[in-house]
This record gives sequence, structure tokens and C-alpha cells, in this order.
Amino acid sequence: MGKASRDKRDIYYRKAKEEGWRARSAFKLLQIDEEFNIFEGVKRVVDLCAAPGSWSQVLSRKLYLPAKLSSDTKDGDLPLIVAIDLQPMAPIEGVIQVQGDITNAKTAEVVIRHFDGCKADIVVCDGAPDVTGLHDMDEFVQSQLILAGLTIVTHILKGGGKFIAKIFRGKDTSLLYCQLKLFFTEVTFAKPKSSRNSSIEAFAVCENYSPPEGFNEKDLHRLLEKIGSPSGTEDLDCSSAWLEGPNKVYIPFLACGDLSGYDSDRSYPLPKAADGTYQCLDPVQPPIAPPYKRALEMKKASNQGIQNLDKLSLSS
Repeated sequence: MGKASRDKRDIYYRKAKEEGWRARSAFKLLQIDEEFNIFEGVKRVVDLCAAPGSWSQVLSRKLYLPAKLSSDTKDGDLPLIVAIDLQPMAPIEGVIQVQGDITNAKTAEVVIRHFDGCKADIVVCDGAPDVTGLHDMDEFVQSQLILAGLTIVTHILKGGGKFIAKIFRGKDTSLLYCQLKLFFTEVTFAKPKSSRNSSIEAFAVCENYSPPEGFNEKDLHRLLEKIGSPSGTEDLDCSSAWLEGPNKVYIPFLACGDLSGYDSDRSYPLPKAADGTYQCLDPVQPPIAPPYKRALEMKKASNQGIQNLDKLSLSS
């Protein structure tokens, strides 16, 4: 399958390259903003699991660049955007990069220092594990990543703030919803138009951060475990099974983006130039240090070894 074939069958992949986005996922955040207006009044943002940087690009274009170009904005009033990831990524104007672990308390301290002791207005997270195709496994690993994100959120998000995170829908989605409702008065699971229908991904849009009275960040996991138990205190199996039947939880679910717009699961004709050919564009910014880099180097070395062996056998 060549580049042109992928451009044809994934309209958002093609549009991302044409509009200068590092990944098609930029459209997901844009469509969430269209529906929920999440950037209104925002001055301090944290992007978790940011690499390769498409969501940080959206934050830069929607918040930092308009403020920079405005004649009414002073240098000290420019929005602050902090992007966190274990992997480095190419620079983005107006984005401060922190190479760190979102499960580490020191990372939260670094963020707050960048904000001069203040806290974030919104935290976004488009992180996801390498999927296996086993939905139960993928959903569990993704939920653990979300809870890691929630852990840092409890340290760096101000009261009334927002948290946007990728989720994988599955049998325990109601449990995750109830856990998030402990900390946010409004929680909606949204499916952007640019997210493929064939994908189990959606996004938790959590608004108005209001932790329980007397909440201590160190007690986060103990508090979350209580949601998974009918008794609330014992039998901490962290299962959502008891949330079915008479206890069934109905989760607000919303499709967002122009529903009459591009279909992410459809193949579209390729636009042709005057000479009848199609010009395929390269990705805007490939990852500069992908986690699979070592695997590619080993594969390349292995292939070269096989080629050298063939040359030796031919010459002999």
C-alpha cells in the first residue's frame, strides 16, 4: 500500500498534511472544541503524552499565536502551554516542552514552576498504549493511563478547570465514568467525526473540576477503589458489574464535529494536478525519537546481514 493509497482511504490523514498538522489527531481536538468551547478564557494549558505534537499545535494556533498577534496583549499575558512526554518532539512556537513521566510527582512540580505557582485552566491527554487488538486488554491499559493522567490533574488543575482525555469504550466504561464524576460535575464521552467508527476510542470531556471536600491527592487510588464496590468500603474488586441492572449508569455520549462533513471510514478520490497526476505530501514532522527506532535499526542491520550473506554465497 503506497502513500497515495493511504491518502485516498484516510481523508483526515491527507488533510493533516495539507494543513500542516503533525498528525490527523489534531482534528479530534478541534472538533471537541467546536462542540464544547473548551478554550474559552484559557491562559494555562498542559498537554500530557504530547508527542509528536499535533494537540500542542492546536493549542499554539488556538491560544498562543492569536494572543501574540493581538495588539492588546502584553508579553506577560501570553498563554502558557506546557507539553509533557517521555519522548522528545520537535519545537512548536509558544509551547514549553517537559520530557518527563506523567506518573511522577516531580513532573507536576515542574509544571507549576512554569506557571509561577499557579495551576492549569485545562489539561488535555491524547495518549494511548500500543494497541494489541484484544479490546479488554487495551481498554484496561488505557484506563490505567487515564488514571495516571488524573493523578497529575489532581496536582496541577485549578478548581473549575477541564480535563480532556482519550478513552477506550468497553464493559468497564461505566466504572471510569463514575470515577471521573467524583472530581468533575460534568462528564461527557464524545466521539469526534474524525475518529474512525471502527475504532473503540472516544474522549472524556470533564468540566468543572470539583474534588470531594477534604480530598488528599495521596488518597486518590483508595477513593477510586470505593467506586468499584457495591458496599463502598469492602470487597474492593474495582468491577463495574454492579453498575448494571437496577444500578445501571447512563453515560452522556455525544458525537461532535460536522456530521455532514468528511467520513473518516470512507475512501475519497485523490485531487489531481493540471497534468492529471497526484502529488503525495510527506508527513509534516516525523517523530524525532520514536520508541520503535531501535527496532527499525535492528531490522535494518538484520537485512544487511542477510544481503551480505547472499553476496558471500554467490561469490563462492
